[in-house]
Amino acid sequence: MNDLTGAAVIVDLVRSRHHPDRALAQQRIVDALDSVGERIPALLPLQPTVGDEFQGMYGSIHDALTATLLIRLSLPDDLDCRFGIGIGESRDISDGPTPIRDGSAWWSARAAIGEAQRRENDDEPWLRTWIDVDPGHTHLADAAITNAYLICRDQLLSSQTPNSRRALLGHLLGETQHETAAALGVSQPAVSRALAKGSATAITASTHLIRENTP
Repeated sequence: MNDLTGAAVIVDLVRSRHHPDRALAQQRIVDALDSVGERIPALLPLQPTVGDEFQGMYGSIHDALTATLLIRLSLPDDLDCRFGIGIGESRDISDGPTPIRDGSAWWSARAAIGEAQRRENDDEPWLRTWIDVDPGHTHLADAAITNAYLICRDQLLSSQTPNSRRALLGHLLGETQHETAAALGVSQPAVSRALAKGSATAITASTHLIRENTP
């Protein structure tokens, strides 16, 4: 049996029925997950489950927050994902080749992704990420403060152009501006201007603070 404590993450494809080739859309999501997985270690790597859903688990809230940001930035322009993050416990309740997982982390992640979709359909159409914390694990994360951050982060992301998002991804991954410019087919000053915008600088600063200070 595999007993873990941390941040479970459930991912689903936004407006999945509107994609003409859902198999291709899923493969592109898998590519983004694999790319981010090489940089942000996971207790349980994000993997497809059923339908358009993926599940995984990180050892800390700051890894989950950073990974979900990088995944969104890594997706092609025509794809977007929704994330539910749950802080709590996970345990395997089967001994088969594909374990069945249960525990408060998964219950909380399921509640979180449901709340994200409810808010997205209501007054916050830009919202893609939400967190729910099991009462026994509030020492690992403050749900209200983290969700306040996520509301602002997702709104800032929604205001960016595709090239701005790609420039931000490169910056967060440590690319030089010249490398990012070559990948985008634009000039280095254009990348510099994109990174100097308020949304990019705010996301960068908050990401660094989370990585440096969150348990």
